[in-house]
Amino acid sequence: MSDDIDPSGAIARMTLEEAADAHAQLAAEIRDHNRHYYIEDAPTISDADYDRLRRQLLAIEERFPELATAGSPSVEVGAAPDAAFGPVTHAVPMLSLDNAFSDLDVAEFAGRVRRHLKFAEDVPITYTAEPKIDGLSLSITYRDRRLVTAATRGDGTTGENVTANALTIADIPGTLPADAPDLIEVRGEVYMRHDEFAALNARMRAAGGEAARVFANPRNAAAGSLRQLNPEVTKSRPLHFFAYAWGALSAPVAETQHGMLEKFRAWGFPVNDRTTLCHSVEELLAVYRGIEADRALLGYDIDGVVYKVDDLALQTELDFKAQAPRWAIAHKFPAERATTVLRDIEIQVGRTGALTPVAKLEPVTVGGVVVSNATLHNEDEIVRKDVRIGDTVIVQRAGDVIPQVVGVVPERRPDDAVPFAFPHLCPVCGSHAVREVNERTGHMDAVRRCTGGLVCAAQARERLKHFVSRHAFDIEGLGEKQIEAFYEDGLIRTPADIFTLAARDRASMKKISARDGWGPTSARNLFRAIEARRRISLSRFLYALGIRHVGEATAKALARGFGSLARVEEVALKATDRTDPAWALLTSVEGVGEVVGEAVVDFFDEPHNREIVAALVTEVIVEEETAPPAVADSPVAGKTIVFTGTLVRMTRDEARAMAESLGAKASESVSRKTHLVVAGPGAGSKLKKATELGIPVIDEDGWFDLVSGVAPAGGEDAPDPA
Repeated sequence: MSDDIDPSGAIARMTLEEAADAHAQLAAEIRDHNRHYYIEDAPTISDADYDRLRRQLLAIEERFPELATAGSPSVEVGAAPDAAFGPVTHAVPMLSLDNAFSDLDVAEFAGRVRRHLKFAEDVPITYTAEPKIDGLSLSITYRDRRLVTAATRGDGTTGENVTANALTIADIPGTLPADAPDLIEVRGEVYMRHDEFAALNARMRAAGGEAARVFANPRNAAAGSLRQLNPEVTKSRPLHFFAYAWGALSAPVAETQHGMLEKFRAWGFPVNDRTTLCHSVEELLAVYRGIEADRALLGYDIDGVVYKVDDLALQTELDFKAQAPRWAIAHKFPAERATTVLRDIEIQVGRTGALTPVAKLEPVTVGGVVVSNATLHNEDEIVRKDVRIGDTVIVQRAGDVIPQVVGVVPERRPDDAVPFAFPHLCPVCGSHAVREVNERTGHMDAVRRCTGGLVCAAQARERLKHFVSRHAFDIEGLGEKQIEAFYEDGLIRTPADIFTLAARDRASMKKISARDGWGPTSARNLFRAIEARRRISLSRFLYALGIRHVGEATAKALARGFGSLARVEEVALKATDRTDPAWALLTSVEGVGEVVGEAVVDFFDEPHNREIVAALVTEVIVEEETAPPAVADSPVAGKTIVFTGTLVRMTRDEARAMAESLGAKASESVSRKTHLVVAGPGAGSKLKKATELGIPVIDEDGWFDLVSGVAPAGGEDAPDPA
């Protein structure tokens, strides 16, 4: 375990209970970052910090394998797709890549490939090396050589249908030539060039003034432009596409990765011209150095170089592990840095009361973006780095997201600079700001929080903004700016106030339509949008409440687990007594656990929160959650299936997706809980273990016979997956 993952050896000393607590907190944080990055196109953490969180999670799971459940972010890709777009299930999951951060990591990758293939050192292995485009992943399906579907990555299994939008991108052909197969799923990256990104932001400012919303970087601009409900908006944006991979394929097209790229190019897809064939680690690193040196001259954003084994037969032999292929890796670039002067440290208060220090900087350009604010994370980081107002600081933008102060330049420190005194009182409401101690671990929370709750105007404002946000109540026309203004004027102070706004406005002689920038039409549109949200799903309602640690996925889990708001509240109140069976019931819900359970109990145990919920349910209808229907007539619904060996009629990823679509669970490992093993030629240890455990085994043809309702060969003696 490397020092940067576990610098103090804390993981090595953890008990299982402590590890479970740390794992739950990391998992919740990672899922939240996944939502910001993949769905909201607004990342709030650098790539480097995100990678560090994932590596810490994996380190805990390596030390405590029982925590590596199917619901862990370590085996998840992306985030759940936005319901505003129709869902598309990927025939072959869109998986992520493992990352390399050093030359040694690349050498270890090549060594793993050689060991897995059992190749001697003198046996050549050819790789492709290509720039890693920093854009939005897109999968485009062609049937009978005509574009039929385009979908985003989503959570890796299900993406968002953006077909109409993709058809407006000039780089994406609507049809393929006659030599293309009947079915092919072309994958690549949608991106925006630097000059076109700057021109787009300039147009947006010209249209809406300096306060107009503009994009932070080309990646966000590309993602936001492709994920538009109106294709005409997408058409008006300068989007481009690079093809570099594929999913479902009805017939072989080439024998190598490089050969596939040449086919893509011949069919009219842009293929990155910096893609290079390499025959050694030294050649891979030389390409990396060359692309890194030319990075600023490319005209579009990249964040590394991707290496892939070129021979497709070897790719198949290497297969996949967890959520990534063994035959590819992304060699990431170091974060971009610059130096500037720290003018002030401002403390911001979030919706959970967290006091976050923000560095106010002398503006500096980092990676093509002007930076004037940067995160300092928390007070421990300020002390550890000894950051002082007036210091010359090093600013980093890793992954082109929120900048961070990574250190100071001591020799440039002013003589009068003094250590920063972090406030112990909330700068907004004056309430005490405390650092809680985890009762189980004894560790102090890194974040200082305001104890004022909804008495604190900052928390109230932020919770209201969260309440109306896209994945909560999603009230069109009631964004952050309007919440700030209405809160300041006393029009909206609690969530229920939103739904009484129209009645109060009529009683007060239509004050909203008379506000600056408003009118009768905009007021009517707002009231109509509010009315449209008087019915909401239980999962969205729970997420909208802003309960600490309860993100979208956890809200859905609670909704599925308990079915109704009344039941959630009842269980939470009973669970205040940890000896009551309700506590065990709450924490047994998949994705909840003790950390989330504590947060849910604390929320409903607060009388003021119950009053807010009670006032809300007099204004809105919270729909009860029903369990998803079982797959009709599926002989494998509810069963655990393992696929092993070489499959001919489909890939193993396609087989797993097929099983899951039929209501089964596709597992990577054989255990006593396995109901059926589907084994192709070359099956090894998994087949042996299944035989030892007496688990039924069938071949690929038997699988198709089984799921199509045909009795497998052998009649009554054939294995029963039950």
